[in-house]
Amino acid sequence: MDELAQAMKAMPALEGELVRKMMADGRVVEVPAGTELLHEGAYVHELPILLEGLVRVFIGHEDKELLLYFIEPSDSCVMSFAAMTGRTPSRINAVAERPSKLLMVPEAKLRQWMREHPSLSELFFQQYHERYNDMLHTVEQVAFGDLPTRLMDHLKRLKGVTGDELLDVRHARLAQELGSAREVITRTLRKLEDEGRIRQLPGGIRVLG
Repeated sequence: MDELAQAMKAMPALEGELVRKMMADGRVVEVPAGTELLHEGAYVHELPILLEGLVRVFIGHEDKELLLYFIEPSDSCVMSFAAMTGRTPSRINAVAERPSKLLMVPEAKLRQWMREHPSLSELFFQQYHERYNDMLHTVEQVAFGDLPTRLMDHLKRLKGVTGDELLDVRHARLAQELGSAREVITRTLRKLEDEGRIRQLPGGIRVLG
C-alpha cells in the first residue's frame, strides 16, 4: 500500500482532496520504538498524525509518570494541537511504543485547512472529546481507585491498544506508569494472580478477566 492510500485508510473521516493536500504539504516520518516525539517544554510547529504504530502520551515528574492516553492510527495528539495552535510550550511527553509512521502537518497549512474543510475541525472536536474522557478516567482512577483496580485497568488498556494477548511489560515499567514502587506492583500482581485475574508467564502477563 502506498503512503497516500495508507493515509486515506487512516483518515476515513476526511475527504480525499484534503488528505492529498496533507500528504503534499506535510512530511511522512518513520521512527523506531522508543523514539521521543515530544517532551514537556518544547514548542510544537508540526502536528503529528499517526498513520501506523502506537504512541504513548504522558506527563512526568522525576522518575514517575502518569499515562494520559495512547494515540492509535488515524489519531493525533490533541495536547500537541492545543500547544501548537496556542503557541505555548508542550505540557506532555510523547514516545513511540512501537515502530511508527507519522504525517507531520505544518502549522500554517493546518490553520488554513481548518478554515476550508469543516471535516478537519470536526475530527479534532471528536478527538478532544475522546481524549478528555481518557484523561478524566485517569484522574478518577488516581483520585478514587485502589491500586489493584488501577493496575488491572491499566493492563486491560494495554491489551486493548496493543492487541497482544501476552503483555511483555516489566514490573518497573508498570510502577513508573502508575506512580508506584516496583515492590508494591510485584505484590499487587501476585494478589491479582491469586484471584485468577491475571497469569504471569516467562514471556509476560496474560489478562484473564
